[in-house]
Formats: sequence, C-alpha cells, structure tokens
Amino acid sequence: MKRNNPTSRRNFIKSLTATAIGGTALVLSSCNSASSSSSHRKNSLIQKDSTILFQGDSITDAGRGRKSEGNANNSNALGTGYVYSIATQLLADRAGDGLRIYNRGISGNKVFQLADRWDKDCLDLKPDVLSILIGVNDIWHSLNGNYDGTVEKYEKDYRTLLERTLKALPKVELVICEPFVLRCGAVNDKWFPEFDQYRAVAKKMSKVSNALFVPFQSMFDDAVKKAPPAHWAGDGVHPSMAGAYLMAQEWLKTVGI
Repeated sequence: MKRNNPTSRRNFIKSLTATAIGGTALVLSSCNSASSSSSHRKNSLIQKDSTILFQGDSITDAGRGRKSEGNANNSNALGTGYVYSIATQLLADRAGDGLRIYNRGISGNKVFQLADRWDKDCLDLKPDVLSILIGVNDIWHSLNGNYDGTVEKYEKDYRTLLERTLKALPKVELVICEPFVLRCGAVNDKWFPEFDQYRAVAKKMSKVSNALFVPFQSMFDDAVKKAPPAHWAGDGVHPSMAGAYLMAQEWLKTVGI
C-alpha cells in the first residue's frame, strides 16, 4: 500500500507563493494564508476532508455515547479519553479542512470481537485513516480465565482483520497503536513476559500492513520517570486524564497534525 503523497500539492502552493513576491499586498497575504494552511498537512497522514476512525477496546471507548455515534465530531460520541483529546486539537488546528472523526471503540473487545462488527463499525464508514488499539483484553481475559486466547491467536486474528480491511479499503491509511500497561493496579508479574509478545505482534502487524506505529508503551515507560504508574493509569490499563493526554500527543506526533 502506498501512502497518499501531498508533495505535488505543496510544490504547487509554494510556486504560487513565489509568484506573488513583488505583487500586491493582498495577493501576498492570500498566498501566505494558503501556505500556512498547507503547513498543517505537510507531514500529516490526514488530508483535507478525511474521515478518521478510531477502533479498539475500553481505552478507546472511554465512555463514549452510543446514541450519537452516527454523528462525526460529536463530543459525546468521542468519549473522554485520548480520542477526544486528538479530535479537539485536530478540529481546532485544521478547522477549515472538513475532517470527520468517529470513535467505535467498545469496552472489553478483543481482536475477534472487532472482526464480528467490522462491516458496520468500520468498512461501512469508509475511513480514510483508521487507527486501531487492541490487545490488552486478549491477554487480560486470558489471565483471569475468561478467554482461551494466546499470542498466536492474537496474531492470526489481527492479520486476518487487516487483510480484510485492506481488501475492502485499499486506499485506507492504517495506524496501529501499541498495546500498553503500567505496573500497578491489575497489572502484576503474571503479565510478563507474555505481554511483551503481544506488543511485538502489534508492531509486526504495522510492518506487514505498511501502517504507522504509535509506540505507547515506550511513551509510558518514559512517563513513569516523572510520576508513578498510577498517575498515568490507576489500574495499570485505563489511562487517567494525564495518560490520555500523553497518548493523544504521541498519536499526533506520529501521524502528524
């Protein structure tokens, strides 16, 4: 899959700006405005009029309202987590770009449960950018005896889901987010080293699907040098306000604003 490359458009805008030098102040002002607008998209995966979809489990869900989920950019439908933080910044900084942002995360989901609802909650929305964060429940529910999942099943299900997605949406830009935990709350030594294998699978899936990879675990590993794990995620899994903000900034740094 080849990424959409806005280089030609940027070069065109730059040529207009160059032509305007020596012209009237009005023309110069107009060109500077166009150049400023394009600078937001210079290094971003997100182009004008993009539909952006976030998928995952409770970390993505973050209490989103189901009744208003059909409306793009609806604050209630976006939840209170990292998706909301990303949306507020994108919709402010890219105010004139007609972005449409949706959240379809569902608490408790594992990869196979994403697959069960994929047509309605992903393919039918025809996203231009699709961000997926999944994996914590695939191990957590296995550890507590509520699921017979394995790392191998996680990889097989994830690969199948991505292949299905790219077949239906060959132009979609994929963003694979690294599953993460912090060592506090529900997260104890039983999670390791198996959880690191789930993280490795997610990174592997980003490579095989030509997706961007958002390194949330390494981000939180750095964050705990500033404050204890519970500051970022009280139960070790679900981020606090501060944790969600860090996630949003890391996502935007990777994808581009």
